[in-house]
Amino acid sequence: MIKVITYGTYDLLHYGHIRLLERAKALGDYLIVGITSDDYDKTRGKINNQQSLMERVAAVKATGLADEIVVEEYEGQKIDDIRRLGVDIFTVGSDWVGKFDYLNEYCKVVYLPRTEGVSSSEIRAEKRKLLIGTIGGNGGVRRKFIKETEFVNGVEYRECGDDLQGVDAVYIVSHPKNHYDDVKRALLAGKHVLCESPVALTVEGYRELMDLAHDKGLILTDAIKTAYSTAYSRLLVVAKSGRIGDIISVDSVCTSLADGAGESGIDLSLKQNSICAWGPTAMLPIFQLLGTNYKDVRITTKIIDEKLNYDGFTKIDFVFDNAVASAKVAKAAKAEGELVITGTKGYIYVPAPWWKTDYFEVRFENPADNKRYFYQLDGEGIRYEVVAFAKAVESGKKNLYVEDKISEKIVGVIEDYNNFNYLKI
Repeated sequence: MIKVITYGTYDLLHYGHIRLLERAKALGDYLIVGITSDDYDKTRGKINNQQSLMERVAAVKATGLADEIVVEEYEGQKIDDIRRLGVDIFTVGSDWVGKFDYLNEYCKVVYLPRTEGVSSSEIRAEKRKLLIGTIGGNGGVRRKFIKETEFVNGVEYRECGDDLQGVDAVYIVSHPKNHYDDVKRALLAGKHVLCESPVALTVEGYRELMDLAHDKGLILTDAIKTAYSTAYSRLLVVAKSGRIGDIISVDSVCTSLADGAGESGIDLSLKQNSICAWGPTAMLPIFQLLGTNYKDVRITTKIIDEKLNYDGFTKIDFVFDNAVASAKVAKAAKAEGELVITGTKGYIYVPAPWWKTDYFEVRFENPADNKRYFYQLDGEGIRYEVVAFAKAVESGKKNLYVEDKISEKIVGVIEDYNNFNYLKI
């Protein structure tokens, strides 16, 4: 029996894919189809797939051409699969001529002609693009966002005026004190909204905006880029899997001195304070791992401008039924930006800056049991955030990267701070 193997993403399966699979099938007696995983596609810069891995697998299976399907998850897997599965022929489209000649050492390599005039990229390109503009901000965050939209198919950045004409959606990066008004204005104009967290400064205001978005059939979601990175999402899965036992503590630190908030002569009225700038990110893993039903919260802060209620440093301590947590944030103090998740069997350590991580470790009493995890991170997670937002707009279904109840709880803690429910040091 002659075994043939081929690989691809098979996003938006079309006639060209099917013709290629038919020709591959004709080369032998048994066809194995390798379908790239979402994570592996990200490492290759393909972040714009319209379908999930399961949808793509189901589509290939439905053709009836594959005798066996494998998932390609890492660089070098083709050699491993060829050896493990006893493959005689490796085949792929002719646009890859020469790329896989190295596999001739392990089996015969055949390049098949592509079907002219059809490709997944062309199909994606034919779809109407999501036009997205920005509200507020002239600094690095806005510039990064605009740059990252260039990497996402189906999305195009457009400048928009105060009337928000010419765009379908807006990214809000204004000062937090303006978020409520900016989000409401965008929703009333019929625009989908991706807003830097916190979306509002009061729970009442947040709920009003969410109700308005729901009534108008619009997407409103937090722009906490960390939530969209592969390493962070895998970290949550590992932590919740029981690998480190029961989670009893989460300690999250986010600090930066980059914008000079602690220096003399700086106009702090133009800058976000520590709890707004870093609080949402620092609280994210706490609420995603331990839930939002804490029994007690204590906020301790160091104010550097009494008039503006501007904190240079804030520590938030939570008590849950069976766990505790702390979030430490600062713009006028410095600490190691680590994330540590403590369990009854071991712990997860994420080095600084954990909110941009592409790597974390699971550690145990016996170091021989430790395991390291590495994942590709491009654009600090912003491009993945844009992809998820665009998909949510297209489907009309809000993604679960940051649940509404978590967004609301983040707003609630910041509202407590703004109501002076804190202890000063």
